[in-house]
Amino acid sequence: MPEYPGAVAIAVENLSIAYGDRKVLNEASLTIHEGERCGLVGLNGCGKSTFMKILACAEEADSGRITRKKGLRTAYLPQEFTLNDSITVRENIRLGASHVIRAMTEYETLPHDSDRAHILENEIRSLDGWNLENRIDTVMTMLRCPPGDAIAGTLSGGEKRRTALAEAIIASPDLLLLDEPTNHLDADSIEWLEKYILSYRGACLFVTHDRYFLDRVTTGIVELNAGNFHSYRGHYSDYLREKAEQIERDDTAEAKRQKFLKKELEWVRRGPKARTTKAQYRVNRYYEMASEEKTEKEPGLELIIPPPARLSKQAVVLNDIAVSLGNRILFDRLSLEITPGAKIGIIGANGTGKTTLLKTILGIIQPSAGTVDISPGVRFNYIDQERILLDDTKNILEEVGEGYEHVMLGEEKISVWSYLRRFLFPDDRIRTKVGSLSGGERARLILAKILKRGGNFIVLDEPTNDLDLSTLRLLEDALISFNGCVLLVSHDRYFLNRVCEGIFSFEKDGKLRYYHGNYDYCISKRAELAAYEEEKKTERPETSPREKAKPRKLKWKEQQELDAMEQSIMDAETEIEELQAHFLRPDFFKESPDRVKEIQTKLDEAQLRKERLYVRWEELEAIKVN
Repeated sequence: MPEYPGAVAIAVENLSIAYGDRKVLNEASLTIHEGERCGLVGLNGCGKSTFMKILACAEEADSGRITRKKGLRTAYLPQEFTLNDSITVRENIRLGASHVIRAMTEYETLPHDSDRAHILENEIRSLDGWNLENRIDTVMTMLRCPPGDAIAGTLSGGEKRRTALAEAIIASPDLLLLDEPTNHLDADSIEWLEKYILSYRGACLFVTHDRYFLDRVTTGIVELNAGNFHSYRGHYSDYLREKAEQIERDDTAEAKRQKFLKKELEWVRRGPKARTTKAQYRVNRYYEMASEEKTEKEPGLELIIPPPARLSKQAVVLNDIAVSLGNRILFDRLSLEITPGAKIGIIGANGTGKTTLLKTILGIIQPSAGTVDISPGVRFNYIDQERILLDDTKNILEEVGEGYEHVMLGEEKISVWSYLRRFLFPDDRIRTKVGSLSGGERARLILAKILKRGGNFIVLDEPTNDLDLSTLRLLEDALISFNGCVLLVSHDRYFLNRVCEGIFSFEKDGKLRYYHGNYDYCISKRAELAAYEEEKKTERPETSPREKAKPRKLKWKEQQELDAMEQSIMDAETEIEELQAHFLRPDFFKESPDRVKEIQTKLDEAQLRKERLYVRWEELEAIKVN
């Protein structure tokens, strides 16, 4: 947070709102200054989205006061957004800049020397209005929006969300309210949005589960807990550190309080006569301390996935598979053994084929070439993007219990009530109707309902959407501890780093590559490969016009090289498989910790050698067919 914050953009005083007996905001106060970029965090259902709606004037509080800077312009991206389905994508986005367009339209009707024209000209210039269409083009490109002439009513949910986000940020408002802005964005779009927010001059308040995003762009974190706001300076990592220190201080204070109460209780029970002022003060002090409420802490529960059935040495084997969509090849020549305990992430831009790869591994989609061998003992548990339908008329207990009072976690039998507590549903919410839940609570309920099925190969498609940070940490810990296989599609970089030990990456050159390591390792290796390709281009000698006109043939040595290329590639792939097999053994890191670095280096070298061989093979083949 800036050392000297700007003027107040918006101030909230003693805001309260309740739904029945449940208080969402309880005389809460918060001030947001110009230039501040605040991340709003808290458990699902605590009232984050409700508060955003109140700030955006989409909902009213029961009591309290909101003071806005004079002329404050606000843009809002809600979780449940609406587009005008009858008009195009570009027309929807331009609605976000309607105030700019109105000013430009009025300016065009006025004499150039009028006072009003000068005022409007300055306003348009400050809003970068003359560059509006170029800005729309840039935003649409960077957010991977659908074509501008597409009718909004024909779009998918993800396409509509990207369009709604573009509409919100194109407005260049004084206050930008974003509820889960990174949902349905790929890594490149998220990085662009981070840079946009960092350069944004207005105030910004956003709710997101993307912890990298929070850590990179925030100047402060606002936590909503038990109906009140608690502000922390700095980035998300600063918030975590200060929060941990605060919890430690609260625990120390509570321990001292309990010690005091125990000592004073013994004195009070002896029934001393309060004949002196000091004795009366001691009695009053005891009752005052005893009546103090203990500091409310986040639930310290553990999300447990039912233990998996034992798997054989190879759960799934991909044998040189390829998948095409029409005339477009999504991926080819893909081979990999997925062994028990493997945790693999799939990343790439939207529309590249991530879900298709996932469904091919599941056996739902048949490859156009190669085979997918699934071990007979594999039991998939698939959580897809569309998730499952919930019955809004049932309560949480009925929806998950499905007529039963208990859930089996392997050999352990626990009540449905206890199972729901593991998913952070407090006792007073378990009988709440599903139709009354927030978006995040619904996502958590679906997760609870699906994970109780068990299985030894869990497959998740964008599992982090709509989950709060506490639930994300629980899910990460549960997946890390899970002894079966995990395969997931996600844009959540923090989640991928914590959970995954291998990454399938759909890359800009149209290729699908596998990296043995987490997300950060994958990104570093991609950068190395890109640098190598760039270096090759600069080393390639320029050909004269005469040489270009006359296609050359393979030289004898080049023909010999091409003839041996297939075997060289096979040898490199065999070496890679042998090296990867070490890492996929569950006991490798325990039994051979001193060999991890050595084998990883050999694996990196083998993968780079294979890439170079493929590049060289393509070069020689291109010369041969000339």
